[in-house]
Amino acid sequence: MDFLPENIDQYVVDHSQKEPKILRELSRETWQKVLNPRMLSGAFQGRILAMISKLIMPKTILEIGTYTGYSALCFAEGLASKGKIITIDKNEELETLQNKYFEKSGFRNQIEQKVGNALEIIPTLDKKFDLVFIDADKSNYVNYFHLIIDKMNSGGIVLSDNVLWSGKIVEALDPKDIDTRVLLAYNKLLNTDKRIETVLLPIRDGLTISRVK
Repeated sequence: MDFLPENIDQYVVDHSQKEPKILRELSRETWQKVLNPRMLSGAFQGRILAMISKLIMPKTILEIGTYTGYSALCFAEGLASKGKIITIDKNEELETLQNKYFEKSGFRNQIEQKVGNALEIIPTLDKKFDLVFIDADKSNYVNYFHLIIDKMNSGGIVLSDNVLWSGKIVEALDPKDIDTRVLLAYNKLLNTDKRIETVLLPIRDGLTISRVK
């Protein structure tokens, strides 16, 4: 679903910073070789993620949902000196592609990949985070939030992707549509939890910025 008229959307893209060459290459290879390439953050949203990271200069980042590593490399652009990204994905088949571009980026030593179930991995992480990006299975968004909220530093940022879910969040709910039902609950949670301040931005498929008090 397009939330902006096509000509306005194109104007926005044309007047925003372009993605770096390495990300163009990663995007191209993802579309050529990987299933569901639409899961990629993409050039415009990637520049937004990079800008947010540069503004807050996080020392510690947790990413839930690595896919081919595009968003991790965007966040790495704003890492503080000696900062660290932990990125989790359940698909071990994508590790080779991720590593190829992590090596080329110069951020290899600052990115730690974990393969497996994020619901099991997150409780084992003995860290506090300045930035968390939730972009994995929608049916577990509420669970992910409850796992990470006490691991956030004060002033930390939680970014949540796909929260508009192609507009399904304002349509009649199909009782069998678990993802949309969970996203509805998740969006309400982010707007009412007194530990955070939240703004939902209609960027691409919806991006929520929540600041931990």
